[in-house]
Amino acid sequence: MDLVRVTPRLHMFRFPIGQAYLWRDEDEDEDELTLVDAGDVNAAAPIEEAVRGLGLDPAAIRRIVITHGHNDHYGAAGELAERYGAEVIAHRLDAPVIRGERPRADPVLLEWELPLWEHALRVPEAPSTRVDREVEDGDVLGFGGGAVVVHSPGHTDGSIGIHLPRHGVLFTGDCVAGVGQVMLGVFNVDRDLARTSFRRLAALAPSVACFGHGDPLTTDTAKVLQATAEQA
Repeated sequence: MDLVRVTPRLHMFRFPIGQAYLWRDEDEDEDELTLVDAGDVNAAAPIEEAVRGLGLDPAAIRRIVITHGHNDHYGAAGELAERYGAEVIAHRLDAPVIRGERPRADPVLLEWELPLWEHALRVPEAPSTRVDREVEDGDVLGFGGGAVVVHSPGHTDGSIGIHLPRHGVLFTGDCVAGVGQVMLGVFNVDRDLARTSFRRLAALAPSVACFGHGDPLTTDTAKVLQATAEQA
């Protein structure tokens, strides 16, 4: 796993497939950490090691926000939440998938996505994971000075972005990807709806965009997102 500094408060954990993010809030007494996604089922130990490598205590992880119910995004969430008492947060529509109460919907694959999908199937199955809080569009979460949930369906029904307006940071989940270039994410259950969600996320005009796959965008971010969304 690679650890990538995005901003002084924000780091990315890059796994063989997919990635997760660590956000740090600090006050006079202690750090408070938030994970946005949690990698696959084997990611808990590498995440803990990386957090300690930053001079932080994994016990400071207060919440784990799951952008959507795919194996590479919540596989380690249950283990980490159980160990540190973190709150697990997901959208109402994907929460039953994460809890193992409902099967995930199959994506509608384009022909060029088929070999990528074969690669993605190598991700280990995620265990059933509790969801402590089911959120909706516009809900505000207790980190980053008021993180706002942005329902962005299309990749899955309950996909969400997380917007930190005070910091100009946007987590897009898999609605948007940054692999080689910024693009509409792959493996969507509804591609047209995903395009609409992409445009909505781009309209937030962040200065930093963090994707579920690919390097974060930190230069001309709003301009690049808007131009790409119009062409998606």
